[in-house]
Amino acid sequence: QVQLVESGGGLVQAGGSLRLSCAASGSIFKINDMGWYRQAPGKQRELVATITNGGSIDYADSVKGRFTISRDNAKNTVYLQMNSLKPEDTAVYYCNVDLVHVSRSRTNYWGQGTQVTVSS
Repeated sequence: QVQLVESGGGLVQAGGSLRLSCAASGSIFKINDMGWYRQAPGKQRELVATITNGGSIDYADSVKGRFTISRDNAKNTVYLQMNSLKPEDTAVYYCNVDLVHVSRSRTNYWGQGTQVTVSS
């Protein structure tokens, strides 16, 4: 079994910053890709940023230059530093982890989601 625990969401004024964390624990042999997605009311879930085990990073165009994704492999944790937040960044943010269990089976997991609200 694997658990993903997200933290760091909240309410912030436009121009402010927040840092999201997502920690994976349980029967983990290796973590491959880690990422953040978001879903605003009435919209589909969209990719925000991903980071591979080797450190390759991809960002949505809408967050480039403002958001930074990073990971701590020793802690099985992925972070999303969000700066210069805009009201359009308001959404529920979900972490996503692709991992290999101790049993060597491979599974993709979603976090429970954390609300980010940016006021104008």
